[in-house]
Amino acid sequence: MNAPSDAGSPRPLREVRDEVVRTLAAAGVPDPDVDADLLIGHVLGLSRGGVHARLVIGSEATAAELGDLAPLVERRARREPLQHLTGRAAFRSLDLAVGPGVFVPRPETELLAQLAIDALRAAAEPEPIALDLGAGSGAIGLAMATEVPHARVWAVENSPEAFPWTRRNVEEVGASNLELVFGDLGEALPELDGRAAVVASNPPYIPAGAIPRDPEVRLHDPERALFGGEDGLDVVRVLSRRALALLHPGGTLMIEHGETQSAEIGALLSGDGWHAIAHHRDFTGRDRVTTARR
Repeated sequence: MNAPSDAGSPRPLREVRDEVVRTLAAAGVPDPDVDADLLIGHVLGLSRGGVHARLVIGSEATAAELGDLAPLVERRARREPLQHLTGRAAFRSLDLAVGPGVFVPRPETELLAQLAIDALRAAAEPEPIALDLGAGSGAIGLAMATEVPHARVWAVENSPEAFPWTRRNVEEVGASNLELVFGDLGEALPELDGRAAVVASNPPYIPAGAIPRDPEVRLHDPERALFGGEDGLDVVRVLSRRALALLHPGGTLMIEHGETQSAEIGALLSGDGWHAIAHHRDFTGRDRVTTARR
């Protein structure tokens, strides 16, 4: 998007939006209409619905608003993640703070959160224990804590770059039933061994030699949140062993993974002694989560 030729002149908001959509589409941004609405909404302090309401009534954007919008559009056209520009990421009912150093939660991960929430709600204990191992932004742990308020949740993260974001989101959401721990997921919380009802994780699972397709991922997501060793399953192996110790009999392990990894992860879990192994598809129809019973 080019800066307005007359810095003192407002412009029709619909004209501005159309220009932003064209700029983002030319840059290969996957959903230029959505991103245009969200960037404009960020500058104007409006929801996407609020932006559309302004379009209907023929509102204009001021010169100051145009000046704030133009550099954001340029950065998005360079494929900087939208969430880094707005500083926020939506996840279920949560509005999370994100930025460089932390993995931006994806809509696909909401499947993992839903499965964990369903398992917690079905647990027989009055205060079922759940762990989010490799918490990143805290999205999964905070979803469990806020949507199952009688559960006791621990979120574990070991990245010095990601942990401040985890802590910020825990503080902002204010879930009193969630405890945040800085530590390695392979050794975390031995005092909870044999007591947990749910262990959920979205670990790094991209094979070391693979190159992520999307520039937003390849250039901006932290490598330690993406790559899981030669075959992508190094952290999954650690999760399997640690979760066996943490979960009580009948407890459930839930792991997010790549769409082609279901069979290999199923074999790995079976070899470790897990039962009732099942694979679950995300909203795009791709295998996304594998669950298993202790």
